[in-house]
Amino acid sequence: MERNLKNVLVISFGFLLLFTAYSGLQSLQSSLNAEEGLGVASLSVLYAALTLSSMFLPPIIIKKLGCKWTIAVSMCCYVAYSLGNFYASWYTLIPTSMILGLGGAPLWSAKCTYLTIAGTLYAEKAGKSAKDIINQYFGIFFLVFQTSGVWGNLISSLILSQSSNQGEISEEDLECCGAYDCLTDTTNSTGSERPSDSLIYTLLGVYTGDGVLAVLLVIIFLDQIKSDQAETEKEKTPFWSTFLATLRHLKDKRQCLLIPLTMYSGFEQAFLSGDFSKSFVTCALGIQYVGYMMICFAGINSLCSLLFGRISQFTGRKLLFALAAVLNTSCLITVLLWKPDPKQLAVFFVIPGLWGVSDAVWQTQTNALYGILFEKNKEAAFANYRLWESVGFVIAFAYSTKLQVYIKASIVLSVLALSMLTYGAVEYLEAKSSPGTPAATKKENGGAHSQETHM
Repeated sequence: MERNLKNVLVISFGFLLLFTAYSGLQSLQSSLNAEEGLGVASLSVLYAALTLSSMFLPPIIIKKLGCKWTIAVSMCCYVAYSLGNFYASWYTLIPTSMILGLGGAPLWSAKCTYLTIAGTLYAEKAGKSAKDIINQYFGIFFLVFQTSGVWGNLISSLILSQSSNQGEISEEDLECCGAYDCLTDTTNSTGSERPSDSLIYTLLGVYTGDGVLAVLLVIIFLDQIKSDQAETEKEKTPFWSTFLATLRHLKDKRQCLLIPLTMYSGFEQAFLSGDFSKSFVTCALGIQYVGYMMICFAGINSLCSLLFGRISQFTGRKLLFALAAVLNTSCLITVLLWKPDPKQLAVFFVIPGLWGVSDAVWQTQTNALYGILFEKNKEAAFANYRLWESVGFVIAFAYSTKLQVYIKASIVLSVLALSMLTYGAVEYLEAKSSPGTPAATKKENGGAHSQETHM
């Protein structure tokens, strides 16, 4: 067990270091690189590249390099993005966003393949259930990985709070904050003022160092998985077969009805990290508060993911989806009606906190729903999940700089309403086809949501 556990911990802490940097950078893009919408444009390109990458690259790269070196090389793509932020321009950030997007899918696929093979190998030697060992390995991985959002945002807030640019925000400047924001590159002259270059370089230096450490950790300490086992795993499904299966899966009426719900996952995450962070938190409080706000979201999200993964078998998924819809609707209506005021500090944290509760439902229960509905076609189903969630991110980040926040919040609300209608139709079809089946047997995939959301 020791050697296998060592490899699981190496991957877990490698991803923790890598995504500590990435999660912090992603949260800051809309505020740090606000000029001409460069930050959110880079995120839109990133998710578009990820969409293409997830359809084409993973089987090819893993077959050529093996799991260990696919993880190491893909991690270098994330380091490239950190380096691109040192001199953020259209000529540095957009290409490095594309590189990160292309490396994202092979990274996650190689990690899943490695943990699955390692678990299977150990189970065979120990005479235990492969499923139980694999679940145990993934549980260890996500336990470590899910704290990355907390550490990444804590680092950014601690470093950026040293800024000398902080000051009182005038009433005139506050008028440009909130749902009816002024569509300018820098939302006001104080809260949104870019921190000094030395602070930004310090932050980026720490993030780049984290990424380099992650790469070295994997190269030095991760054992290469046995090639014959890896080959068997990789050759189970030929590349074109997987790609065509993804498209063919859209013939299933239930998959088509789940597209709005899956895309909504991208819309709501993009709204919080791109629009709420910039037009409310950065504008009214200052960029140094973005990290603290995202820690509140990430911490509650992780705890609730664990909670909902366990209680869903008792409550049923319909109740949890209803809870998430009510919480998200309440938050979006608050965003539309509330004028941000630095004196009402608690509200800036209550909204992302409640958003974290609802996001935990969207991620855990949508993943579980896919696993239950499409048990015989899981690979094609989850390929569609990754595809449509990424499309949601791409669209939301693409229009981010062109529209005022109240329009974007209204779009997210509309997509939520459509998602609940189509989800209701899926539940109706399921009840009609199998009236005796329990509504929820979903212990699976409680934590697997982080794969794409933290991409």
